Amino acid sequence: MQIRSKIVYAGLFIFMVGLLWLSLRYSDNYLLLSFGFVLISFLFIILRFEKRKMEARELVLLAVLAAIAAVGRIPFASIPSVQPTTFVIMISGLVFGAESGFMIGVIAALASNMILGQGPWTPWQMMAWGLVGLTAGLFNQSRLMSTLKGKIIFGIVWGFLFGWIMNLWSLLAIAQSGEALNIKSIYTYLASSVLFDFFHSISNVIFLVLFSKSWIKILTRFKRKYGLMEK
Repeated sequence: MQIRSKIVYAGLFIFMVGLLWLSLRYSDNYLLLSFGFVLISFLFIILRFEKRKMEARELVLLAVLAAIAAVGRIPFASIPSVQPTTFVIMISGLVFGAESGFMIGVIAALASNMILGQGPWTPWQMMAWGLVGLTAGLFNQSRLMSTLKGKIIFGIVWGFLFGWIMNLWSLLAIAQSGEALNIKSIYTYLASSVLFDFFHSISNVIFLVLFSKSWIKILTRFKRKYGLMEK
């Protein structure tokens, strides 16, 4: 990766952190900040394909995968933290690359919350699911992601990481409101989410065991046949 691209990527990440901070300070403007995340995700894609023009079918594919990830939350909404969204984002990043995975995660979170409920937590969910797709793409050539066991480990880790990111938002929001926090209350709050994070991890494992092989095969076939998302 060229030095210029690395600098731009670093700048975009700094900008994302700034948006997360603004979502705490100006919580009433969460939708505006959420669309800022969508803009950043497009910039990631533009940077990846700066030497060629993206085809319409590539954008359609990303939109379809984001829609599948978003709609996947709805049938499982009554079961806390159990949904196929993380699985879809992870597999998408694994097959189509880090930038594509990030974009799908960001849009899936925003789109699903249009139905399940928007709030100041939305930018943080967008960031968390975006990072799922981003890291899956970054490790797609690694030994870890070449086996089902490695994918399962990845899914378990992100089941808990996702919850910790959202816990961080909650704790920072509480502190921003002026309510006093101490070590005991922080530990109590974090401990209360362990069961939900465990459910998230287990659901990731189930979807990976049942569907990862077929999903990767189908998406890889589309990618190779139509030359999608290739530099």
